[in-house]
Amino acid sequence: MRTWSLSLYPILEVDPARLFVKGIKAVLSLMLGLVLVTLVAGIFAVALELRELLVRDVEEVLRHILVGILLLLAVIEVFKTTLAYLTEGRVKVTFIVDTILVVMLTEIIALWLKGGTWTAFGLLLGVIAALAGLRVMTIRFSPSVMRSVDAGIDVRG
Repeated sequence: MRTWSLSLYPILEVDPARLFVKGIKAVLSLMLGLVLVTLVAGIFAVALELRELLVRDVEEVLRHILVGILLLLAVIEVFKTTLAYLTEGRVKVTFIVDTILVVMLTEIIALWLKGGTWTAFGLLLGVIAALAGLRVMTIRFSPSVMRSVDAGIDVRG
């Protein structure tokens, strides 16, 4: 199989596919660094918000802290998904669905704490139900599970 290469000079051969992969890995490594810095900054912001317990209403402060912690969990899911892509070279659908589920659950709790409308709750719950169904389908119809079933191996545990 012949690979495509771009000959810039007779001595220098550049493979565009390799160049692209290295560029993507460099950009994702920078993004991982930014996500890590954001995570640390978020932890400090949530910790600093504890000071507000002495000045403001306890329930209001705890609501802000809870939403902050849930957002940090969403950032951790994004970090895990990006790290999985860097280590495996691909992202599993289950990682993406898990990340979106965490973000959507965070939105539900934030909306509940802010006193949202029933329509907004219904829409978010509909999206979460669809994502939960997609999550079950990705596990049920996973290529590794399908290969195991074809081979006669019980993967249910």
